[in-house]
Amino acid sequence: LTFDDGPSKHTERLLDIFKANGGKGTFFVVGNLIDNRKQTVKRVVADGHEVGGHSWSHRQLTKLSIEDMTNEIMNTRAKIYSVTGKDTTIMRPPYGSFNDETRSVCRDNGVVMINWSIDTLDWKYKDADKVYKTIMKDVKDGDIILCHDLHETTVDAMERAIPDLIAKGYQLVTVSELLACGD
Repeated sequence: LTFDDGPSKHTERLLDIFKANGGKGTFFVVGNLIDNRKQTVKRVVADGHEVGGHSWSHRQLTKLSIEDMTNEIMNTRAKIYSVTGKDTTIMRPPYGSFNDETRSVCRDNGVVMINWSIDTLDWKYKDADKVYKTIMKDVKDGDIILCHDLHETTVDAMERAIPDLIAKGYQLVTVSELLACGD
């Protein structure tokens, strides 16, 4: 399970759901939102989840110069490190939008770009039941599921999805843990 666009006022509740049920997630955070929720970002790491970058200001990276794209990615990485003491080498481009330049900037800066295999479209429908059903209907081993922790309805869906995925035998791991399984 991955969560984009936070940290938000709903992230703490999501962390509580993980804590109550087990499992880990990956949170792709927007750099310019971190200062207002430093404690939440610290808790993500303290609870054993993973933090990745989601750009500094959620601008579409493919529309930026190489310099601006690099700044969006690396300023977020630096902010995550300054708040958590942990370096992150993963990022998700806003809107899942990337091109050869995005790949090159990531590679040149030791960053791995992560997209997803299931899009819950939680941002579009804002319907907890629809998000839950999309996850449960489509999930298979190795999936990376895209969600957004800024929507209350997504967190509502996680109250059912997290325990039900675990009950079905899925291990909820961070993206880096998942990728390490492929080695």
